[in-house]
Amino acid sequence: MSEQQTGPKGGFAHTLASRVEEWSSSMEQSDPDFFPKSAKGQSPKILWIGCADSRIPESTILGLKPGEVFVHRNIANIIQPTDINSLSVIEFAVAHLKVEHILVCGHTSCGGVNAALANNRLGLLDVWLQPMRQLRMDHTDELEKMDNQSEKTHRLSQYNILRGLEVLRMNPTVIDAMTERNLQLHGVIYHVENGKLEVVESTEDEHRLKKRLAAFTTKQAA
Repeated sequence: MSEQQTGPKGGFAHTLASRVEEWSSSMEQSDPDFFPKSAKGQSPKILWIGCADSRIPESTILGLKPGEVFVHRNIANIIQPTDINSLSVIEFAVAHLKVEHILVCGHTSCGGVNAALANNRLGLLDVWLQPMRQLRMDHTDELEKMDNQSEKTHRLSQYNILRGLEVLRMNPTVIDAMTERNLQLHGVIYHVENGKLEVVESTEDEHRLKKRLAAFTTKQAA
């Protein structure tokens, strides 16, 4: 490749390569088996579905190493039942990697949530944020009673996580894994202001569970 394509020697990419070499050397010293094990494949127990925000590096805040978390991230951690990108990640993680937990993670001060609470035109993002705006519409009365913007953002983030968990529970592959091997779903919010992780409680009574399973459980045709 030409120097124009790769950048000058000593440029940004070369700086990154040097940093990675320092990190890999440190890893080899602290855990000599880490890279040989990584080269053999991955077996993460967690699928993390989070926001693309640069302040929430999942492995770092969970105190885990590369290879321990399978990841899908997008603007405002929105889970849509027709999004082929997230569906592909969920299918691979659940059906093939056999993850034991799915974490749907939002965060405070989320730009996507704040955008859905505002009315500025954002182009393509307006289409992506439609599910969030619908949640805003559905909970207008509650949100309008809140004077504090951060409180509104936090509450809409909670609703977005609950909706994401609901979409996951309607996914046939997830349903099978929950039934057959006790796959567990969790909702959390990361607080960027203090580094704490808040659990968003999500319950489903027996009556709703039966209705959901009757409507969304599928079987292979005979």
